[in-house]
Amino acid sequence: MPAPEKKQQARRAPARVDHPFKGIALILLSTIFLGCSDTTAKYLSASLPSIEITWIRFLTFTLLFTPVMLPASPFYAMRTKRPGLHVMRGAALLGSSLFFITGLGFLPIAEASATGFVAPLFVTALSIVFLGEKVGMRRWIATALGLIGVLIILRPGTSAFHPAAVFPLISAACWAGTLILTRMMSGREAVVTTMAYSSLTGLVILTVLVPFVWVTPSWTAIALGIFIGVASTAGQWIVVLAYRYGDASVLAPFSYTQLLWVSILGYFIFSEVPDVFTITGAAFIVASGLYIAHRERVRRAQLLVLEERSPNA
Repeated sequence: MPAPEKKQQARRAPARVDHPFKGIALILLSTIFLGCSDTTAKYLSASLPSIEITWIRFLTFTLLFTPVMLPASPFYAMRTKRPGLHVMRGAALLGSSLFFITGLGFLPIAEASATGFVAPLFVTALSIVFLGEKVGMRRWIATALGLIGVLIILRPGTSAFHPAAVFPLISAACWAGTLILTRMMSGREAVVTTMAYSSLTGLVILTVLVPFVWVTPSWTAIALGIFIGVASTAGQWIVVLAYRYGDASVLAPFSYTQLLWVSILGYFIFSEVPDVFTITGAAFIVASGLYIAHRERVRRAQLLVLEERSPNA
């Protein structure tokens, strides 16, 4: 590898430091930001269309990353050999945000959030197709367990089922696609490049759509929209920082504390109390997610052992 390329790779991929407690603390902090962002989006959905809320979010997201988009900037991050993957990731991230915010307008926030946490189950299925991974029977059983949790929450075929419940599911599928595309570019693209392209892609698509649903927002709504953009961007960035200090299998379980925050905020702001079906279904989803994270850790450990035993290692 040429020296300049080595320097560029070193600059783009910060050294990994094994400090799991710091990673856990950062994940817990990120759930507060993300939980506040989701709660504010639900509050704002009473007065603005979901497309417009998402547009304000991505506009703020893009403005925060404008410094790295300017060619004259010493931190210019728009050079890439994979523009197509970046655009696809941006579109998937947009879909995740838009469908989730749409669902929040009709569903209790705890129910929508719990349903949205099935993304790891979709990742399990998509990783077979796009990453060529092999999924064992135990991970499929865990995936089925998570899907049972979704059915418990949504209760399709009963009077308790709301058609808008499909929106968090679609959001989770889009988020799974975002994670798969992130894995495909992992180690090859700078994080700041990925986030800059994602913000710009989402903003361009939404700018085409928002005139059709535009509602002139109040100054309060604009301020809340900006808060959503700042909080969600900060939460995502903190997650990126967290994964520099610990493995996904160690950190992922702590992301479920976001369910606690949104439940508390939902109670105080919207007087929403999760029913027994939401709590039970969430327990199934969390349990399946924890087991999938555990199996991911075991699988990586096995791969490391095989690499160490390989004569070419």
